[in-house]
Amino acid sequence: MLTVALCTLRTRWVTFTGSFVALALGVALLAVTGRALAASLDAPERAPERFAAAPVVVRGQDTLRVPTPSGDRTAEQARVRPVPTPVVARLERLGTVVEDRSFPVRVRGGRGPGAPVGHPWSTAAFAPYRIDAGRAPRAADEVVVTGGWAAPGERVRTDRGTLRVVGTVPGLGFEDAVFFTDARAAELAPRSVQLAVDAEASAVREAVREAVRDGVPGGAGVRVLTGADRRYADADPHRDEEALTALNALFGTAGGVSAFVSVFVVSSTFAFAVAQRRREFGLLRTAGATPGQLRRTVLAEAAVVGVLASGTGCVLGAYGAPPLTHWVVGEGLAPAWFTLGDHTWPYHLAFWTGLLVALCGAAAASWRAGRTGPVEALREAAADAGATTRGRWLSGLALLLTALVTLVLALADDPGDLLHRKTYVTRPMLLITAAALLAPVVVRPLTRLLTRLPARLPGATGLLVRENAATGVRRTAALAAPVLVTVALTGSLLGAVATLDGAKAAETRARTTAAYVAAAPSDAGFDPATLDRLRAVPGARISPSAAGEVYVLEDGVALVRSQARAVAAPGALAATARLPVAKGRVADLDDRSIIVNEEWREHTVGRSVRVWLGDGTERVLRIAAVLETGTGDNGVYVTAANAAGAPVDRVDVALADGADPDAVAAGLRAAVAPSGGRVSSGHAWADAASPGSEGATRAGLLLVLGIALLYTGISVVNTVLMAAPARIREQAVLRLAGATDGQVLRVVAAESLTVVAVGTLLGLAVAGLDLAGMWAALALLSVPAPPVLPWAAAGTVAGVCAVLAATASVVPAALALRRRGGRPGG
Repeated sequence: MLTVALCTLRTRWVTFTGSFVALALGVALLAVTGRALAASLDAPERAPERFAAAPVVVRGQDTLRVPTPSGDRTAEQARVRPVPTPVVARLERLGTVVEDRSFPVRVRGGRGPGAPVGHPWSTAAFAPYRIDAGRAPRAADEVVVTGGWAAPGERVRTDRGTLRVVGTVPGLGFEDAVFFTDARAAELAPRSVQLAVDAEASAVREAVREAVRDGVPGGAGVRVLTGADRRYADADPHRDEEALTALNALFGTAGGVSAFVSVFVVSSTFAFAVAQRRREFGLLRTAGATPGQLRRTVLAEAAVVGVLASGTGCVLGAYGAPPLTHWVVGEGLAPAWFTLGDHTWPYHLAFWTGLLVALCGAAAASWRAGRTGPVEALREAAADAGATTRGRWLSGLALLLTALVTLVLALADDPGDLLHRKTYVTRPMLLITAAALLAPVVVRPLTRLLTRLPARLPGATGLLVRENAATGVRRTAALAAPVLVTVALTGSLLGAVATLDGAKAAETRARTTAAYVAAAPSDAGFDPATLDRLRAVPGARISPSAAGEVYVLEDGVALVRSQARAVAAPGALAATARLPVAKGRVADLDDRSIIVNEEWREHTVGRSVRVWLGDGTERVLRIAAVLETGTGDNGVYVTAANAAGAPVDRVDVALADGADPDAVAAGLRAAVAPSGGRVSSGHAWADAASPGSEGATRAGLLLVLGIALLYTGISVVNTVLMAAPARIREQAVLRLAGATDGQVLRVVAAESLTVVAVGTLLGLAVAGLDLAGMWAALALLSVPAPPVLPWAAAGTVAGVCAVLAATASVVPAALALRRRGGRPGG
């Protein structure tokens, strides 16, 4: 059987080209993703940046620790507490103590870097920064800058006033810094959460332990950082871990889609090849071949293709990994330092996975080949009478039923789970597989429906297209299936993101009833003077609020973090926002209560819950109202007394009766101008604040869809080329019947376009059904947002498939007509 398999591969190499290319690309992608995963697992420990030369860094409490019967539960605090004053006093006895401060600086006039950060000059030596031009700052309006974007002697306008650059230091790559004098930095950022100590680490730790033993409030949470741990004093020390986690999720999704589509392409190719070779298998059965020998022949063909394709894929992966790595770094999907290692296990994994995919894809086809009878295939007509087997029927219906049942169960149990990325990426796979298995059932009626009008037009073209496509069910289904997969993936993935973005935007617009919104220029928020000026604007009723966090221990085991909005007065909140209240009243919110949402385990109005604020302060608050779950952005609300010192970053403004809107807007803009704030209408702010899909998420989805489209192109071209030799005779018969070459080619092209249209409609139906599930989930979550089908993207994908199918069918037909000169048996 191996000899027969090798001979078949040599004579029918065109038939297996698509499987070979698809497997090779899939193995190459698996090798690349495996190398990326290996590199992320062996990622180097991030080195300290701002405090690389500091002996010891002492940081205030930044970790919330809640004891439970099963052990402590920890979470990173949203706001770091300052180092207690008694601790600072003890440290000053050991050596020089330098308080660190960080605050944003906005450069006006379009100059300078995008997001410079201010620091005291005394902390520059810990990076270390060294002056390369000018001198250190001495006056309140003097600064030293990194990167050389301003030269000594220049004056720059910022939200911190007009500053004079007196020196420059070379940038170190991790920040754009502006150094002020220590006194001026203390005025601009009075709150300091960490400091550098010029002393022995052991002495510093002992001083902190003594403070804890003496009962200094907050002393137990103070951290002494040395060595590599000093990186925790840098801004966003976990950004590399988060980036690598997202990168692994991206490559995992890409690898999963690659394996899914590879199996799909291989199984489709072998199934179509077995259907075309039924006469050949019948002759082998007549010559004495057993069903087991036929099955082993098909599997041997798949094994040979799998070995060759996997080996080629590993070579392609070795060359393709560096460019892909450069792309993910350039797109911000991976840290700038991310590089590939020299691991070899990803190649072993990719090779054997490719071989397994080839064998799995050919398994069903080999079973069908073994069922071929000695005379059955020789007597079978050219028309496909039984394209859908009982096993295909049962498998397709079982997958469809599974998809629908799991959807119903998810809607009944937790509709919000359907809005998570992992769910809306994997859920369409069941529907797509079920639709592909059941495609032969609907191909014939759908083809007749699409060609009903063309078939009635004068001429035979429309009639021939209808009969050819409807008669060759296997060929039509094999060509329509890959189009179905790609259109369905495009519609489901991009449609899910667009639908979710639209729902979140609708929520934001529904919640915002303010006439105007004043937004702070940075995380530092509005200062008290700015708030006083806003309150003094005639005709304006302001509602200041701050962004915060609240932690709650659920079921005694999970420490859950929720976004919170701290408001100054519930009455002002009710005038500028329309919260989706399910139970209770917003007006009942006070300093001893909280507004939660239905996602909380405890959401009964009047009950008390134990929570921890953003700085770790524990509170017991009464539930005043409960908000609907929505898309997950309906956070909790507290008063400013429970904001843990969070600065006011937003001021919603309602108009008093009879107030002139234009006059109020002008007064608001004048009030926030000194601080660099921005005033916009409520509608404009809601549109700008509506959360959209992140660039990394969109880039990842486009990568996945690009892979699917590539595989679809391979499958479409391969299927058409496989069918071309068998159709040469019927095209020649048309030519002898009086059809011109142009008419024959138009029939061929129109038939291919019709089949692509069938696949497109099936793909849109699958995407529509998938998005209908998300729409039902949003409706249950009280977010009446319509599903969004990405017509432009789906149309582009269908157009590419149409061009490929028409070209791949017309070119061989044109060559055959020219070579045979219209003779049917030539």
